[in-house]
Amino acid sequence: MDWLSQIDVTKFLLFTLVLTRVSGLTITAPIYGTPEIPMRIRVLLSFTLALLITPTQWDVPVEHPGSALNYLVFVGSELMLGLCLGLGITILFSGVQLAGQLIGRTGGLMMAESVDPVNGASVPLFSRVLFLVAMAVFVCIGGHRMVMAGLLDTFQTIPPGSGLVPNTIGETFTTLVAQSFSLGIRTAMPAVTALLLSTLVLGLIGRTMPQLNILMVGFGLNSMLSFAAFALSLGAAAWAFQDQLEPALEMLLETLHTPLRIELMP
Repeated sequence: MDWLSQIDVTKFLLFTLVLTRVSGLTITAPIYGTPEIPMRIRVLLSFTLALLITPTQWDVPVEHPGSALNYLVFVGSELMLGLCLGLGITILFSGVQLAGQLIGRTGGLMMAESVDPVNGASVPLFSRVLFLVAMAVFVCIGGHRMVMAGLLDTFQTIPPGSGLVPNTIGETFTTLVAQSFSLGIRTAMPAVTALLLSTLVLGLIGRTMPQLNILMVGFGLNSMLSFAAFALSLGAAAWAFQDQLEPALEMLLETLHTPLRIELMP
C-alpha cells in the first residue's frame, strides 16, 4: 500500500474537479449527453476528456478545501458550470419539440405519438422529426465542437477549484427560455396558419352544406395538409434553428465568463 502515499493529493483533487465539470457537460449537452449513447460510453468519454484536460491545468493553484463541506462546494460549482453549458443548448432543442406539438395538436394528430428516448416520454411524430433535424443541423454547423471549445475556454476564465459560478445565470436562462419559445412559434407558424385557414374554410362549407359530413372530410384533409405544410416548412425550421443557435451559444459563453465567487465555510 506504499503507492497510496505517493499520490499527490493536490493533483488528485484537481483531476476530480476537472472530471466533475466535464461530467456536467456530458450529462446534459446534445450529442454528448444523449440517452441513446450508453452510459458506459459517456463515462469513458468524461474520463478521457478529464485526462486530456488535467495536464493543461497543472500550474493552476488549487486551494485545499480543508473540510468535506468545502469540497462539496467546489464539486457543486464545477458541476454547475458543466450543467449550465449543456442545459443552455438543450433548452433550444425543446423549442423545436414545442413546434411539433403545436402542429400535431392543431392538425389533430396527437394520437400518433412515438417514444422520445431523450425525455423518456411520448411525443408527437412531428416533434421527434424536428428534434432529429435540429440535431443534424447542430452537427453540420459544428455545434458539438463549439460546445467543447466553450468548455475548454471556461478553464481559462474560471480555473478549477476557484469556487466561482456565473452571477447572471438566472437572467441568461430566462432569456434562453424566451428564445426557445419564440423559436417554437416561428417554426410552427406556417403549418399552424395553414391548418387554421383550412378549419375556417371547412367551417364555412359545413354551414352552407349541412348534409356534408365535415367531420370525416376535415379529419383526412387536415392530416394531409399537416404533412404537406410540415414538409414545405421543414427547411425554414432548420434555418431558424441555425440562426438562433449561434447567438444563444455566444450569450451562454459570455455568462460563463462573468463568474461570482462562492465563499467557503471557515
